[in-house]
Amino acid sequence: MPKNSSLKTAELEKISHLDYFNIAISVDCVIFGYDNKELKVLLIKSDLEEFEGLYSLLGDLVRPDEDLDSASYRVLRERTGLDDVFLEQVHTFGSINRHPSGRVITTAYYALVDIKHHKLKLNHNDLHWHSVNDIRKLAFDHKSILETCLNRLREQIMEHPVVFNLLSEKFSLRELQELYQAILDTDLDRRNFRKKIAIKDWLLDLNEMEDDVPHRPGKLYKLKPEFRKKNQRRKAGSSVLAG
Repeated sequence: MPKNSSLKTAELEKISHLDYFNIAISVDCVIFGYDNKELKVLLIKSDLEEFEGLYSLLGDLVRPDEDLDSASYRVLRERTGLDDVFLEQVHTFGSINRHPSGRVITTAYYALVDIKHHKLKLNHNDLHWHSVNDIRKLAFDHKSILETCLNRLREQIMEHPVVFNLLSEKFSLRELQELYQAILDTDLDRRNFRKKIAIKDWLLDLNEMEDDVPHRPGKLYKLKPEFRKKNQRRKAGSSVLAG
């Protein structure tokens, strides 16, 4: 069968479009935590001279031998020592001048970490948690990436039981409402909130009460096992918005 003369090889395609094949790909991870009734994000001091004194999200270039999801988990593992946490792909950012070293297209992920039970194993470049409400400026376009991931989280929390990754296994309804208020940055009516949560049927009543608390002890709950398993499966690659 004669060859189709209109076809070209992949090598010829690359040679004729060298600029296109020299664009770098990266991943950036927005790692959310919750502590002292505040939503927090993990940041690291930028090591680029162009962003001296500014913090950035945790990210890295995607290696030639790895895919996006593998790169995002590597960033978590290498930069924080954390592994096996909730991670979801959110959005791709491709502004031409977003990186001073050249054209870099990045895919953003957000992770949810229980700060109290996932202690950071690394402590370099001033890596620590920052209150989301206190952040005014970040390196690169990371402030926009943070806001995009925060908006995605806010869109999801009443429809999907993802926020439970930020809490201890056992919690009261008061603690759960305080978490929602921190994420949404607004006060919620106690009765309406509890009604909405009850309708979701996400929680298992443990028939236990809080102890050693400065207020009237509340009943303790945990996320039903079937939803916790779904949360574990809803990790990297579960959702993408092209940008």
